[in-house]
Amino acid sequence: MAIVSSGSGAAPSRLKQRLVDPAPLPGDGLALGPGDDPSPGFGTEAAAGASAEVPILREDSLRPRRLADYIGQRELKQVLGIAVEATLARQEALDHVLLYGPPGLGKTTMALVLAEELGVRCRITSAPALERPRDIVGLLINLQPQELLFIDEIHRLNRVAEEILYPAMEDFRLDLTVGKGTTARTRSLAIAPFTLVGATTRAGALSSPLRDRFGLIQRLEFYGLEDLQAIVVRAAGLLQVDLDGAAALEVARRCRGTPRIANRLLRRVRDVASVGGHGRIGAALVDEALSLHRVDGRGLDASDRRLLTLLLEGYGGGPVGLDTLAAALGEDAATLETVVEPFLLQQGLLQRTPRGRVITEAGRVHLALAEAAA
Repeated sequence: MAIVSSGSGAAPSRLKQRLVDPAPLPGDGLALGPGDDPSPGFGTEAAAGASAEVPILREDSLRPRRLADYIGQRELKQVLGIAVEATLARQEALDHVLLYGPPGLGKTTMALVLAEELGVRCRITSAPALERPRDIVGLLINLQPQELLFIDEIHRLNRVAEEILYPAMEDFRLDLTVGKGTTARTRSLAIAPFTLVGATTRAGALSSPLRDRFGLIQRLEFYGLEDLQAIVVRAAGLLQVDLDGAAALEVARRCRGTPRIANRLLRRVRDVASVGGHGRIGAALVDEALSLHRVDGRGLDASDRRLLTLLLEGYGGGPVGLDTLAAALGEDAATLETVVEPFLLQQGLLQRTPRGRVITEAGRVHLALAEAAA
């Protein structure tokens, strides 16, 4: 596939030479087209300052390319599979798709899979990169028929960009204002039918007019243990890591239901095995490697345990206000609320009450077991 991420800066000349029809935009990074080899990797992270000399992210080589290779999210795959098949039969552009859910569950990967299934290119950008109207206008004008435009963190689009997208999504046209003051006039410019795939971790932050223009709105759920084990086994094969079934299950248990974290933990296990001269990796080596990185048997890391320990030992289990916890831990309150707390709440180790945060009985038991294991 050709790769196309877009930002607000100018793309290096060598990268421009790699891009094929349509002509690259000012600020284009990398683009993905059907049939291209994704092994070097691709993703929104490559959008800023990408160049031909910069190696692309290794994690991207682990991304599946087709729906059949995408593990988990069965309902999502069924809905999108039907939409893709119907779209190909009608030879139209796929309806606009909004994917939302926690980070690391495969929203970007699914957009790239859709492009591969449809046989079109996928242009990749992120909402913070579309600061000026000409950024989004340039992208839309250069889209080819039925291409995909993927916008990550779409809830961060500014109001001007949203207003430009409304007629583009509904009627495939751009309403542009030319001139200023008394000489100002409005011009409508037809653009090729395209598919906008938006990804967000905060669906509630999208404005209603933008959200309502998506024909397919799908949530990605956390992965079950069986699917995560299959993902770890597949990634181990791609990374050429000799991993037995018990070791794959141990990695799957500690990855918080998130494939991105599973791939990251697998790499850390690979590092320890490589340095230690181990051949086949078993569950004991996984436990040793992840304990070295302070990830326990339930996937809690040092930050999670610090919060639970402070609640239990410093405040008798709570309730404690968020700001008080943040000050005591030396963390930002928003970081605690959005990064640390969600997993603890999902695991039933922490509760939010009107009076503050409270550690649960399960949290007390987990801390006692962790202390005994240490």
